Amino acid sequence: MQGPSRAALAAGQDTLNGAMQAGAEREPLAEGLFAAAAALDSSAALRRALTDPSRDPAARRSLVGRLFRGKVSEAAQSVLEELATARWSHERDLGDAAEQLAVEAVAAAAEEHQRLDSVEDELFRFGRIVAGSPDLREALTDRGRDAEDRAALAAQLLAGKVSPETGRLIRQLVRAPRGRRFDRALDRYLDIAAARRRQLTAIVTAAVPLDDRQRDRLAAALSSMYDRPVHVNVMLDPDVVGGIRVQIGDEVVDGTVLSRLDDARRRMAG
Repeated sequence: MQGPSRAALAAGQDTLNGAMQAGAEREPLAEGLFAAAAALDSSAALRRALTDPSRDPAARRSLVGRLFRGKVSEAAQSVLEELATARWSHERDLGDAAEQLAVEAVAAAAEEHQRLDSVEDELFRFGRIVAGSPDLREALTDRGRDAEDRAALAAQLLAGKVSPETGRLIRQLVRAPRGRRFDRALDRYLDIAAARRRQLTAIVTAAVPLDDRQRDRLAAALSSMYDRPVHVNVMLDPDVVGGIRVQIGDEVVDGTVLSRLDDARRRMAG
């Protein structure tokens, strides 16, 4: 998002956080915002009406009231009214903001129940499962298949295996990918969940699983290095031979045996 949209999103986040601090229930708040994002995605006329800078902000607020009052929670209504009165760089940024704030509300619900770590782990693992199964990926992302059928399939696969918040987010991704690839949309949700705790996420590639003690020590070391909490997600890859590869954002620290062998080969070839 560009300048005006970033400022609008920040104002929406302030309203969201204020509503939650005042006791608003997270789940209805998220549902209302997801519903608004769907409405915005389905109607170009609505997007234009709510983002037209020449239209009086009070008129835009009134339009939100007529469309959503009684259909979403009062907290969701207040967030939507704040978003509607803001300035936006692009009309689609409004729907993106509504979706992001909905995900933040789901993450806040997980945090409230001390499940945010689990949500991040479960989202990451499910993403790896989908990436490794072309048939499953096709079933969950086939645009020719009814969106509710895709969501029902995801719910069936996850029943009893993940936290309620993880299930809700994955069903949302499957039902409404909003033109994005599944893996990229999932990565976005992971980023939002990580930001909820102001922490970084490290993707660690290793040949063998790390036990809890090793994960904790690695997370502590990375947190000290970056001066921020770091959540560790582990991927297994027997080809790394030994050691670990750590990626945080665009930064990569590769200490695997395979990387050292490759480096030695390059030096010999040079």
